Amino acid sequence: MVTARQAWKEAAARLAGCGVEDAALDAARLLVHAGGPDARLWPDEPLTQAVRRAFDGYVARRAAREPLQYILGSWDFMDLTLAVGPGVLIPRPDTELAAQLAIDAARRAAACHPGRAVRAADLCAGTGALGLALARHVPGTRVTAVELSGAAFAYLEKNNAACGGPLVLVQADALAWCPPEPLDVVVSNPPYVTAAEYDALAPELYAEPRLALVPAGGEEDGLLFYRAFARNAPALLAPGGELVAEIGDTQGPAVMALMAAAGLVRVCLHRDLSGHPRVVTACLPV
Repeated sequence: MVTARQAWKEAAARLAGCGVEDAALDAARLLVHAGGPDARLWPDEPLTQAVRRAFDGYVARRAAREPLQYILGSWDFMDLTLAVGPGVLIPRPDTELAAQLAIDAARRAAACHPGRAVRAADLCAGTGALGLALARHVPGTRVTAVELSGAAFAYLEKNNAACGGPLVLVQADALAWCPPEPLDVVVSNPPYVTAAEYDALAPELYAEPRLALVPAGGEEDGLLFYRAFARNAPALLAPGGELVAEIGDTQGPAVMALMAAAGLVRVCLHRDLSGHPRVVTACLPV
């Protein structure tokens, strides 16, 4: 019989040999996942056949460069645990900056409009990470989550239900969607990877939906959605309303120029914890 320690070491070596960056950590998480929530995996105790069989299956999938998050079936974002899987973009720590900036914007709107609910939207919502974080941290905010993909929309529905259904869900193209009333906050992590960048991505990213990474019809510079957000800002935002958009780390100057050219004000570039340009914010003039 193979002990938990031996199985973990063998799996970590296999994953490292396949080019997995965090092989030891991934092997440990997969072992815990195979054991289930009630398992006690003592390092020098043998694994049961059922756990070993499940673990071997998970390791084989990870060795084939399937994303760890898809194998686990869920992933944490801020203080949320979100269902993920094939067909939906995996939420990443970098995007937490956009969530926090949207939360800050919603709190400012609440202070400016104490007699009504803050109105917000999460465009290209995917799992709903941004919208759900906003709804959780600014209670009473009316958040609409807009997602085009049917596969991603299924995860959006599941996550919204698990969080108590705070979001209004709309299956639509974020490029064309218009809110029924002007919004105080629009937040988005849109597709922004260029076709050239896509060809150089890590293997795991090819398991995620291309539609969520590369803007169809805007593959050359990745700016399709930012042009639309700038153009549509008067139809999306109330006077003084704020736009919060995640960007690629080379796109800051171009996105800021688009926002300024459209007449938006207080255009700012924000860096993530690694120091990379990550989010642009802008406001519709009052």
